[in-house]
Amino acid sequence: MKIEDEIKQQRFVSPNQKAVINLLYTTNWLLAKQKDIFKSYNVTLQQFNIMRILRGQHPKSISATEIKARMLDKNSDVSRLLDRMIAKGLVGKKTSISDKRAADVNLTQEGLSLLAEMDKVQQKLDNILVLNEGDAHLLSDLLDRSRG
Repeated sequence: MKIEDEIKQQRFVSPNQKAVINLLYTTNWLLAKQKDIFKSYNVTLQQFNIMRILRGQHPKSISATEIKARMLDKNSDVSRLLDRMIAKGLVGKKTSISDKRAADVNLTQEGLSLLAEMDKVQQKLDNILVLNEGDAHLLSDLLDRSRG
């Protein structure tokens, strides 16, 4: 459906304004779709992002600072997220050997198992946008350029 129909606005100040509004609208639409999928696994998008970061490091641990640097949502409160994930048994945290002020974080076996289960819906997540491969490349390239 066209953005004009979705928000019931037929005119925009400029094509750039329309593109920004369309991008914001689509971002919120995507987040809502992902939230619905993650709800059944009792995790948030940010927690899923942390688990995927940790799985990429597994079996090594990484610091909360490094996790924050790699997160999609740079405004996430990583400490609070990690505390909730520890309570769920998804991650473990221990004092860093090299820096006693920092903590090393790793994915638990329970976290690995949950991610393996969630891998079954990964294709659904990846195909939320109904695009062919060429259009997906084009969209990604355009978004990269727009952040210039």
